[in-house]
Amino acid sequence: MKYISTRNKDKHVSSKEAIVKGISSDGGLFVPERIPKIENLQTLAHMNYQELAYTVLEKFFTDIDEKTLKYLIDKAYDEKFEKKEIAPLVEVGDLYFLELFHGPTYAFKDMALSILPHLLNESIKSEKENKEIVILTATSGDTGKAALENFASVSGIKIIVFFPEEGVSSIQKKQMLTQEGDNTFVVSINGDFDDAQTGVKEIMKDSMLIDLLDRKNYRLSSANSINIGRLVPQIIYYFKSYLDLLRENKIKKGEKINFVVPTGNFGNILAAYYAKEMGLPINKLICASNENNILTDFINTGIYDKKRKLKLTSSPSMDILVSSNLERLLFYLNHENDEEIKDNMRDLEEKGEYKVENISLEDFVGYYTTEKETEISIKEVFEKENYLMDPHTAVGHNAYKKYKSETKDKSKTVIVSTASPFKFGAKVADSIGIDIKGKDDFTIIKELHQKTKLEIPKNIVKLEEKKIIHKNNCNKEDMKMIVLKLLKVDDIND
Repeated sequence: MKYISTRNKDKHVSSKEAIVKGISSDGGLFVPERIPKIENLQTLAHMNYQELAYTVLEKFFTDIDEKTLKYLIDKAYDEKFEKKEIAPLVEVGDLYFLELFHGPTYAFKDMALSILPHLLNESIKSEKENKEIVILTATSGDTGKAALENFASVSGIKIIVFFPEEGVSSIQKKQMLTQEGDNTFVVSINGDFDDAQTGVKEIMKDSMLIDLLDRKNYRLSSANSINIGRLVPQIIYYFKSYLDLLRENKIKKGEKINFVVPTGNFGNILAAYYAKEMGLPINKLICASNENNILTDFINTGIYDKKRKLKLTSSPSMDILVSSNLERLLFYLNHENDEEIKDNMRDLEEKGEYKVENISLEDFVGYYTTEKETEISIKEVFEKENYLMDPHTAVGHNAYKKYKSETKDKSKTVIVSTASPFKFGAKVADSIGIDIKGKDDFTIIKELHQKTKLEIPKNIVKLEEKKIIHKNNCNKEDMKMIVLKLLKVDDIND
C-alpha cells in the first residue's frame, strides 16, 4: 500500500514515510492509493479489540510486518484503558452510545494517539536516521493532552502542542499545562484553534525552516488527524460497534445502521466514511456540528465559507472553521482530481470560501445544535435514561433528534460519545440543575459525582493537586519563533 498527496497523486510514498512526514511537502494530506476492503464481516465477529485492530491496520500499513504490528497494538491497547472492552457500546433507550472516553485522558483522541507514537517510532527506525522527531500539534482541547500523554518520555521525540488560550475548558487546559516529561512543551496562543492549526501547517511546509531544523538534526511531524497514522486507527471502533450489535442480535447480517459523529476537523467522521468504503454496512453518516455550523452549511449547500466569526461554545473541540480532513473526502468524491483540490484550497486561503459541484454527498447529512439545545439534550437524557453526556455527545444527540424527526428513519443508530462529562463539569452540572455560581471546577465535579453517583475519573481527581509546569504563550504570528526557541535553535538564518 502506497500513499499519495491530495494535491499531487503522482508522487507515492510508503506508509512509514507518510506517518513520519505527517503532511506532504506540497501542503496536501496523505491518503492511501486505494481504500482496502473487508469482504466478510462474519470472520471478525468474535475478535477482541486488539485482534480487530490488527485486521484493519495491516491493510493500510503493509510495510510493518505481522509480528511487529501485533506487538505495537498490544502496547497501545493495554491496561491504560479503564474498560476491558476499550470502546464499550452502551444501549440507552432506542439509541446506542459508543463510549470512546475510557483512555488515560478521557477523550476519543486516546483511541488513535495510544498507537501513533509506536507507529512513528517503528517508522523512524526503518529510515535509519539519527534525527530527533519534533511533533507539532494544534489542539482545540482533547488532542493536545492525548498527544502529550502518549508521547511523554518517548525517546527520540519532542512534542510541542499549541492551544487557543480562551478556547478550551478549564479541565482541558490544566490537563495540558501540568503535563510532565522533559520532551513535552505546551504553548497557548492569542488566537483561536484555526490560527493554531494554520500556524502548524505553515511551519510544516516552510522549506527554509525545515532545512534549518534538518541541519540541527530535527525532523518535523504531526499528531493531528492530518497524520494518516492518527486517522486510520479511528476506523477500528466503527467496525467494533457494528460487530457488537451483531453479536448481541440487535441487528441482522448486512443490516445498515447510522452513525452520529460530533465533529469539527472532520477526522472522526472521515474514519467512519473509510469504514463504509471498506464494506461496513452504513446507511447515513450524520455530521453533528455546534453553533460553528460550517460543515452543516457545506453538506447542505456545497459551499464551504469560513468568512464568519468563530464562536466559543461548551463543546470546544468542535470550535473550528477550517476542517482539514474534508480535503481528503473531496479528493475521493472528485475522483482524485488533485488539481481541483489545489484550486479549492487556494480559494479557501485567498477568498475564504470554495464551492464544489458535480459531487455527491449522499452518504452524509448535516445538522447543528445550539448551546441551549445542547443543555436540553444533556438534561433530557439524564432525567429520562439516567445517562450523562458531555456537551460534544449532546450535540450529536440533538442532531440525531432533528434527523429522525425530519426523515422518520428507523435504522439502528450509534452516537459516537467523544469525551467524559467530567471534562466539561460546569456545563454538564448546570444543565442538570446543579448551582455552579461562584464554584471552582473541582467543587462542581464533586457535586456532579454526588448527584449522578458516577465515579470521577481517577486522573481528573489527581489533577486538582497538580502544579502548572508550562507557561509559554505567544501571538499566532510568532509560532515559528517559539518553536525555534523551545528547540534552542535561535537564529532562522543560522
